[in-house]
Amino acid sequence: MLKYLSPAVAVLGLAVLPASAHHSDTMFDDAKEVVLNGTVKEFQYTNPHSWIQLLVARENGGTVEWSIETGAPIVLLRAGIRPTALQPGDKVTLRAHPLKDGSTGGNLIDVKKADGTVLNPRGPR
Repeated sequence: MLKYLSPAVAVLGLAVLPASAHHSDTMFDDAKEVVLNGTVKEFQYTNPHSWIQLLVARENGGTVEWSIETGAPIVLLRAGIRPTALQPGDKVTLRAHPLKDGSTGGNLIDVKKADGTVLNPRGPR
């Protein structure tokens, strides 16, 4: 029985490698933090990662759209963040670790809503 079990365990171990590689966050600069004041365009409560599309005013007029990655719905739900927590038009202050390449994206730290509610994917702080 043991001679059949070892190959099965090896195959299972190899099957897990792509999943762990997928969850790399090396594209984000964890040593930096950006604070964005903007308006929620969309809150995409989706697997494997949820997204906040945030419209931020430019100094010279107009807006720029930021794509902020956050956890999977189950992670957000455990932190008390429901699909209806952010609605289009909500004014928020968002903190994120920016993308290393300088493009308008990042990894969510937390979001403060206009009513003072703080949404933190790591749970209440």
